[in-house]
Amino acid sequence: MTLLRIEDLHVHYGDFHALRGVSLAIDEGETLAVIGANGAGKSTLLRTIAGLNTATSGEIIYRGQPIHRLPTHRRVALGISLTPEGRRLFPSLTVEENLLVGGTRGRPGPWSLAAVYDLFPLVADRRNRIAARLSGGEQQAVAIGRSLMSNPALLLLDEVSLGLAPVVVDQVYAALPKIVATGATVLLVEQDVHRATSVADRLHCLLAGRTALEGAVGSVRHDQIVTAYFGQVTAS
Repeated sequence: MTLLRIEDLHVHYGDFHALRGVSLAIDEGETLAVIGANGAGKSTLLRTIAGLNTATSGEIIYRGQPIHRLPTHRRVALGISLTPEGRRLFPSLTVEENLLVGGTRGRPGPWSLAAVYDLFPLVADRRNRIAARLSGGEQQAVAIGRSLMSNPALLLLDEVSLGLAPVVVDQVYAALPKIVATGATVLLVEQDVHRATSVADRLHCLLAGRTALEGAVGSVRHDQIVTAYFGQVTAS
């Protein structure tokens, strides 16, 4: 069953046309990776779904209901949660306090402090540490945990590997199948195509705010991805 459908979505930042008629759908329990280079519109797409950006036109349909005019807190209550690029933790709060903030407007479900600590043992070990004193990888795990505390049906993950050491990225990505196994649907924004294809069911590539390629991970060739990603023809 379709959880989220986006139809002809346009978003502007002033005179800049960031998204140009993007349409996509994601089914319940699916992992969809949105890929593309810097400036392609990936983060804008997630922020607009979450309600942090306002759509100029188009529709966002969640579980059959339009939500593009709802405020962000209403979308969270419906089961949509964003882990933003850059983590955006509350630096003066402890790890556990950051997690509890994430559950303030949450719904009933499988995610609790205990469940998050079980998923990310390193977070459990640092539960009393101030967030500002965490490493980048530790902050990313806490940021994902904070999103899970709202018990989302749709988890939006924005650039989870950006700026992190490969070993840390491995740990974060290893948690994604466990998250999906609880019933969550994941919309993942990622620049690293290899990482994206390792966990996603389908790919959606953006180029300059437009859809350049979409399809099941196993049905798109590497050269098609490269062409869509960079907007150029690859050598034969």
